[in-house]
Amino acid sequence: MYMKTIMLVCAGGMSTSLLVNKMKKTAEERNIDVDIFAVSAPEVDNAIEKKNVDVVLLAPQVKYMKNQFESKLKEKNICMDVINMQYYGMMNGERILEQALELIDM
Repeated sequence: MYMKTIMLVCAGGMSTSLLVNKMKKTAEERNIDVDIFAVSAPEVDNAIEKKNVDVVLLAPQVKYMKNQFESKLKEKNICMDVINMQYYGMMNGERILEQALELIDM
């Protein structure tokens, strides 16, 4: 099984860094092989060109950009969704990791 890659997108790339750490900790505890990283919205195009991304999760503050990314990601067969606002606000890394993995397995 290959390593899955999860990219989180937020306005500045800062608010998701704590979330990335919590998701990585959960993945490690569950022995799930994933690469999780965060970028700011302007960095999305560059990131999907450089990395083999499986799923993109948008932070609630950039959900308005979903349509902007949809066609680009669909062309590359990359799943995308918006992170549940409650899970994001609580920095629930476990639940957000589950959300990403469910999208990959669809």
